Amino acid sequence: MLATLTLSFLLFSPQFRENIKDVLPSLPYQDDCYLLRWLRGENGDRGRWERKQGEGLRVCICFEQVIEKYLSGGQCGYDRDGCPVWYEVIGPLDPKGLFFSASKQDLIKYKFRDCQRLLQECDKQSQKLGKKVEMVMMIFDCEGLSLKHLWKPAIEAYGEFLGMFEENYPETLKRLFIIKAPKLFPVAYNLIKHFLSEDTRKKIVVLGANWKEVLQKYIDHEEIPVEFGGTRTDPDGNPKCESKINYGGDIPKKYYVRNQVTQKYEHSVVVNRGSSHQVEYEILFPGCVLRWQFMSDGSDVGFGVYLKTKIGERQRAGDMTEVHPTQRYNAHMVPEDGSLTCSTPGVYVLRFDNTYSYLHAKKVSYTVEVLLPDKKSEEQIEQLGEKINEVALNNA
Repeated sequence: MLATLTLSFLLFSPQFRENIKDVLPSLPYQDDCYLLRWLRGENGDRGRWERKQGEGLRVCICFEQVIEKYLSGGQCGYDRDGCPVWYEVIGPLDPKGLFFSASKQDLIKYKFRDCQRLLQECDKQSQKLGKKVEMVMMIFDCEGLSLKHLWKPAIEAYGEFLGMFEENYPETLKRLFIIKAPKLFPVAYNLIKHFLSEDTRKKIVVLGANWKEVLQKYIDHEEIPVEFGGTRTDPDGNPKCESKINYGGDIPKKYYVRNQVTQKYEHSVVVNRGSSHQVEYEILFPGCVLRWQFMSDGSDVGFGVYLKTKIGERQRAGDMTEVHPTQRYNAHMVPEDGSLTCSTPGVYVLRFDNTYSYLHAKKVSYTVEVLLPDKKSEEQIEQLGEKINEVALNNA
């Protein structure tokens, strides 16, 4: 069968290459052996192979291209005990772009591939150093962490990966340093900490302004990229060591294979013609995040967020403080989602607006959540200083 596949492929190879010529230059390899993988994957069914030569096959290849290029992170250097050091770069990550270009299963599969490579690196270090190396140091660069990273499907997928990671790779994490943590970090951490064991949580240390000095206590400066306060560069002098660490970035829409992710909504309401529907949420302290997702049936719908000026009574939009401008969304075509950091305590009103429609009622399905910050990490970020860092490290 393999010989037949190989012969069949070689006979049609020019045609095959012509059909994928637009993506061929960016593939890791362009030889027949690499391309033959895509034929083997169809178990010799030439009909299926021919159907996949077009857009279907291009999509499969784009999955690999997109994840390889835009899923940030990478292993670079070793700590003072010889353990591999893994860097996660959060800011440039494009969660929606990744999910619109690849499946959740693809993304989780690639994260586990990274885990396997780290274990292989541990084995190499064990042989090289003549001692058992079985743990990994991690550094999470959280600069640029924003509301886009709190997108629910991405958080759920990351949480699923963390749970599977702890089940399949117990006692692999040596220590995890958080650097450049913004004020939003406590909210993000509160969303994912439930997927972590107590033992893992104890290994997470948030560093302050002196993070470069702290890292060098655990990792020799020659092993740390210049980008992270060391002296290591790529052979071409690149201070980011991009041959080792992928920094992600916004994914071009040409790679998108979908424009939405299937969602389940908690509530459904009919907004009558010429009317609106208001949903109230009380925010008790600043720093909380309101996160919403909604879709409409049949036509567009208006949406905005307001802060009430009088408690205990319904107010018109014009009597409240507008904090998220009202506009019309084509949520019947593409589900809408968004979030807002609440800087002021009070009652926030999410308002679905159908006052402009004199003919049609709108059915709206929606889910709204109030995301709370993790108080312990919030206090730590507010108080971070060199002495606080030392205490955290000594207790880690």
